[in-house]
Amino acid sequence: MKKIGVLLMGCGGVGRDLLQHILACRSLHAQQGLALRVVGVCDSKSLIAVSDVDLLVSQFSDPFLKEICRFKASSSPSAPLSDLKTFDECVAYTNAESAEKIVEIASVLGRSTGLVVVDCTASAETIGILTRVVDLGCCIVLANKKPLTVRMVGAGLPVITSLNRILASGDYVRCMIGSLSGTLGYVMSEVADGKPFSVVVKEAKSLGYTEPDPRDDLSGMDVARKALILSRLLGLLINLEDIKVQVFVENMESFHPFSVESLYPDKMGPDKMSLEDFLGSGLPLLDKDVEKELKQLLCEEMCSDMFAWSQIQDAVPSLVSFYICCRCSVGILEVPKDSALGRSKGSDNVLEIYSRCYNKLPLVIQGAGAGNDTTAAGVLADIIDLQDLFSS
Repeated sequence: MKKIGVLLMGCGGVGRDLLQHILACRSLHAQQGLALRVVGVCDSKSLIAVSDVDLLVSQFSDPFLKEICRFKASSSPSAPLSDLKTFDECVAYTNAESAEKIVEIASVLGRSTGLVVVDCTASAETIGILTRVVDLGCCIVLANKKPLTVRMVGAGLPVITSLNRILASGDYVRCMIGSLSGTLGYVMSEVADGKPFSVVVKEAKSLGYTEPDPRDDLSGMDVARKALILSRLLGLLINLEDIKVQVFVENMESFHPFSVESLYPDKMGPDKMSLEDFLGSGLPLLDKDVEKELKQLLCEEMCSDMFAWSQIQDAVPSLVSFYICCRCSVGILEVPKDSALGRSKGSDNVLEIYSRCYNKLPLVIQGAGAGNDTTAAGVLADIIDLQDLFSS
């Protein structure tokens, strides 16, 4: 039996669903000769870890993993995992102690059985820990877009895998265009059907589609990170700081070479308005403006035909991030109704890849692009893909 040690950072919606997937797949993994042993879980306030990591076979029991999921789902957001310290099978550490303890665990297991550190947070503060555990010989898997790549683009869809295969074959990618935010896809679809913007955003948050702070999605920066990842894979040398934030783009000519569109004004940003105030009083103030802009898009005839901008009457609005030659842009623009992007509904992610081999008809990758369950399933698949790096 090949045993893969797992340490989970982040116990929000995706993190909890990952633990539940691990539990649900016990018999399946056993048939495959695999066993995932969870040795630690941390949230933003604390870390709980097995008390005897030096034994190399210790792990949290399945009943305790279920208790972790129950506790984090039912407790207030401020309740730390350290409140579970009364359980005999774990030791609790404060937030200040967590980073060094994770590195200590990585040092022990990295030299022996191996360890996968999974980042399901939405924080850039994990970058230092991830760098250190990799240096210690451990593997990392991320749902967090801020440090790196893979499960951060397209949730559970094989976006990065497919693109890497195309590039490895020597095929030249000419253009990529995609609706890469399941959250914004859902929001645009529901608002187009007549629902108030503020109501739809709150629904999306309750469904687990948004980031912990929905403004990360509404600012366009969540999409920008995904577009940045894809652009870098194609060799475009840009940083997130190079991407300009714009509020509603009228057409291609008004796009900054690296531009992002925000659905809320700067005065409602995280540094100026609390999340509670934004959800309670800020969002409703945006309803009329968003509805007006969306109606304007629906009445206009300007849309994207991938390589040029032309007059097409049957068009629908879509939040699109795309790469054309040396250009990477994000914004709400119209696309043909009969295209893969135009036919997409709800929280679907759609990516069209045009290359030398996929010239007239693009390679289309499409499927559920939002939701904790979908993302967690993709993270679990990434962990299993690492099994060849672990000894029996």
